Amino acid sequence: MFKLAFLWGDTLIEKPNRKGSILRIERASIHDGDGIRTVVYFKGCPLKCKWCSTPESQKTYEELAYMEKKCTRCERCVSHCPENALSLSSEDGKIHIDRSKCTRCFKCIDTCPFGALRKYGISMSVDEVVNEISKDELFYFHSKGGVTISGGECLMQMEFLRDILQGCKMNGINTAIETSLLAKYEDIEMVLPFIDTFFVDIKHMDSHCHKVLTGVKNHMILDNIVKLDESKFNFDIRVRIPIIPGLNDSEANLLATLEFCSNRNKISSIELLPYHRYGIDTYNSLDIEYELKKLSTPSNDHIIRMDSLLKERKSNLEIRANVGVSGSSTNLTI
Repeated sequence: MFKLAFLWGDTLIEKPNRKGSILRIERASIHDGDGIRTVVYFKGCPLKCKWCSTPESQKTYEELAYMEKKCTRCERCVSHCPENALSLSSEDGKIHIDRSKCTRCFKCIDTCPFGALRKYGISMSVDEVVNEISKDELFYFHSKGGVTISGGECLMQMEFLRDILQGCKMNGINTAIETSLLAKYEDIEMVLPFIDTFFVDIKHMDSHCHKVLTGVKNHMILDNIVKLDESKFNFDIRVRIPIIPGLNDSEANLLATLEFCSNRNKISSIELLPYHRYGIDTYNSLDIEYELKKLSTPSNDHIIRMDSLLKERKSNLEIRANVGVSGSSTNLTI
């Protein structure tokens, strides 16, 4: 295997040029950390959050998706599938994918001239990812930006993550990760020297409710936050709470989260992120049932009330709320 070579001080360090599963890379983001940032989305997540807005990030492997709105029902994909996994339904007029037959060869994608079939996920090496991130170093420098590694859950590919972060630090690039912290702390420790900021979701403080909403209990997550806060390494922790109406937005849960986060060494802020429904079309394209079809998004007034509730407690933390303005998202300062 080809090896990467890094100069660390006076020491030449060689590492295998690992490959990992990447969902996509977005450049010039201003919503995922300080300054202008490149966001690298890893594929694969151990949680099954009912409100997940990126279902295409849940599986670790590449996936075939069907976008019905782009389909003209020409059936070229059907005739070119070597496994006969595609068919045009006479009942609903849609292309159906028999995922038990599909081997994910993705030959059908090239046969569709209208882009109705697409692949989610790509295998990339560490140097390919670092090179892509490094293209915008000038923007990072002038805006105090950098790279944010997101998911899925980036901690599922720990060694791949570590090598990317180390490559970025070698280039002087500020680093952040967005994570649930559902991982063994002994594994998390390997990336601590290379991270400037942790964005950590706390979905619910009650362990039973957390399991109902995400499929796992929260003991490991909360324990890892405490251990990170006591770490000898210098980084910032910013907690995020997704506000899901009727599921985790009670005053009791929000105040319990505030109490848990207050007066820590490294936790600097709590940010409220309102539930949205942007991923529903992607669920349909992957033949995944969306469980919260009847759930409405929270109003701006509701988010402002939650924001005020936390600020009234006058903790040592910065409280921030994202509220929608004309369909966009903006930071609320009161």
